[in-house]
Amino acid sequence: MSTGLIIAIVVVVLLLIALLVMLPRMRAKSEERKAQRELESRRDRVATEHRETASARATQADKAEQEAEIAQQRARAERAEAERHEAEAKMHDRGLADDQLVEDHERDRFAGVTGGNGTTDPDRDRDRTDADIDRDRTDDTARADAGGQPAARQATTDDEQRGVAGTGHDRTDTEYEQGREDEAAARDDSPRR
Repeated sequence: MSTGLIIAIVVVVLLLIALLVMLPRMRAKSEERKAQRELESRRDRVATEHRETASARATQADKAEQEAEIAQQRARAERAEAERHEAEAKMHDRGLADDQLVEDHERDRFAGVTGGNGTTDPDRDRDRTDADIDRDRTDDTARADAGGQPAARQATTDDEQRGVAGTGHDRTDTEYEQGREDEAAARDDSPRR
């Protein structure tokens, strides 16, 4: 055998041994790269899922915040409405909104008992005795039976005759009195001035 052939055989054997030694390492590296690629793929997939979930939750949170703000505004509106009703109840308790309870055609019937429109003075009525009130009622009844006017109307008429317009009466009383005069004119009963 020639030396060249022996060297060639030794070189081939060494290469085969090196290949056999390196092959498992190359496979391990290949497997490692494959596992790394798969892991990165999984990471990307899971990260994308989390981002989508986070986006959906953020949208839901924004919607919930808007609904909460709307609910808060509704609560404020309900509270304001409740306060308005409470204020109206207090006005009715004090008799300051009786004009809302009495229709135009009922004003004569409730003229002496409605409060807050200038027709009655609670302080004055409190100081008066029952005898004074009964005497006024008797006088009013006697005047009405005699074709005269009740004391409240006569006092207003006397004020008007003296030229004292609006003393102790507000615009509602003036409109009310104008309505009474219009009704009297329609019945061909001219009220005394």
